[in-house]
Amino acid sequence: MNLAQKLGYPENTKLLIIHADDAGLSHSENQATIKALQNGSVNSYSIMVPCAWFFEMATFAKNNPQFDCGIHLTLTCEWENYKFGPILPVNEVSSLVDHNGYFYKTRAEFKNKAKPSEIKKELTAQIEKALQFGIQPTHLDSHMCSVGVTPEILEIYKELGNTYNLPVFLNKQFVESISLSDEKYNFENTLLADNLLIGYFADFEKGELKKSYEKALDSIIPGFNVFLLHPAFDNYEMQGITINHPNFGSAWRQIDFDFFTSQECKTKLMNNNIQLITWREILKIRQSTNYGISNRIIEK
Repeated sequence: MNLAQKLGYPENTKLLIIHADDAGLSHSENQATIKALQNGSVNSYSIMVPCAWFFEMATFAKNNPQFDCGIHLTLTCEWENYKFGPILPVNEVSSLVDHNGYFYKTRAEFKNKAKPSEIKKELTAQIEKALQFGIQPTHLDSHMCSVGVTPEILEIYKELGNTYNLPVFLNKQFVESISLSDEKYNFENTLLADNLLIGYFADFEKGELKKSYEKALDSIIPGFNVFLLHPAFDNYEMQGITINHPNFGSAWRQIDFDFFTSQECKTKLMNNNIQLITWREILKIRQSTNYGISNRIIEK
């Protein structure tokens, strides 16, 4: 049985999760994410525990458990003037940070310097902090897919999913596209998203990002699809955070918010017979298998 059948749908159903990354990054990101969940087609999001605006979004998550909420495991910080680092003391995870105590800017630097033992220690701490706050996560995912740079690090990510009995978001093609290793990955016995839908910088540069989203929804094929976006408002806060970084920058994130809260998006979903699903539904399937169960995660 494929995922659609396990969820009670016909085998050839077009399954889709519309997921918002980077909650907790900023007030702008939080407010846009909340509005997209409440009024738009977005039905999943994940929180960056190390970021300055975690508390605001974590409070929302705790008070609104009806929305899918994942933990956006964070090991890199790509921004020029806005920095964050580990939640553990730097002297406990010193291989994860630069000389100023912040996460590395690129996946390459992270891959070359980070020790696997310290990666696992920090990611575990991020999950535990979310749990201690009262968040009941529905899945794990990874900022910049940094966990995918090598098979060894990816195994840590998968192991955490087993430890906490949570599905982990993985798309084989995307992991292989950002890989910095010649070693072979093991994707056996792992739930994989068949298709990752995401915006591309070339479309943004041409002013066709919205059009590319429309085409993507028109072209969705049967299987497990995940649309990955980053809603925020194009205001001074986001412009400051994303300065000199137009790729997934402030203007881009406003387009994400506008399209995925539009009636046009809802109409596309309906006309293309797309079935929205949630990580919570997938979590229930995982928990029913009774493997890797941790007492730290108790479903309501």
